Amino acid sequence: MTWDNLAPLVVFALVSTVTPGGATTLVTASGARFGYRRSVPLMAGITAGLAGLAAAAAVGLASLILAAPSLQLAMKIAGSGYFLWLAWRIGRSGAPDLKTEMATPTGFAGGALLLLLNPKGWAMALAAAASFAMLANGPLQLAVLLGSVLGLASAFSLSLWCLAGLMLAQMLKTERQWRMLNVALGLALAVSIVPMWRQ
Repeated sequence: MTWDNLAPLVVFALVSTVTPGGATTLVTASGARFGYRRSVPLMAGITAGLAGLAAAAAVGLASLILAAPSLQLAMKIAGSGYFLWLAWRIGRSGAPDLKTEMATPTGFAGGALLLLLNPKGWAMALAAAASFAMLANGPLQLAVLLGSVLGLASAFSLSLWCLAGLMLAQMLKTERQWRMLNVALGLALAVSIVPMWRQ
């Protein structure tokens, strides 16, 4: 496989993963509040979730899910509830207290769940599988290719958003500034469910 054949998939993966949405907002908030190192499990969960969705789409599971309206509705309801719960947690938090470890960041399982309950993620993975199926010799090879490329793109993009959160945290000096940032990020996460319901 040549770079010319792979380049469109790489561009698709980077654009799809770097654009703002629920996952990027959550990672930005985690970076601001907990730092890069403590946000790694969350980013790893989101990355694994996206790679898994891409692989599942390549072998045909996403088309089964998208063909079942009742399952789609259940995923939308569960996903929206999870996003809103995370948004509420972010919006209510204040400045991080570096002397205590009481607050814990969302971990690997929470990050993976974020992707698995997001019909938009399934639709994006199915679009990638349909658009780039000719790059592989069968579903298993396509699953490895899509999972790898989208996973790597996700890890890169989420790292950028986490670092943006770290930079925001360095600019915040007062409890009020932290509250304003957390409310803004919580609202952004809550609003990110709107496209899920427009499909």
